[in-house]
Amino acid sequence: MENLLNLENIDLETIITASLYLTLSGLYLLIIPAGVYFYLNQRWYVASSFERAFMYFMVFFSFPGMLLLSPFLNFRPRRRELS
Repeated sequence: MENLLNLENIDLETIITASLYLTLSGLYLLIIPAGVYFYLNQRWYVASSFERAFMYFMVFFSFPGMLLLSPFLNFRPRRRELS
């Protein structure tokens, strides 16, 4: 049992692999969806048809991260300016 908990036996390759998995999962679940949300918020009402198709692809591509961030973000329509 003591041999299983010994941290001196961990190889450098294992540490690199674990850090690579953590970095890529953080990128996929947090960073890319946050960037997509920011992009959608800025360009939603003025996007061309090609850009809108790209937006839909990015939402589909980063869907798990979108679900993870969705409770914390609120995108209501902008308030109209009445003159």
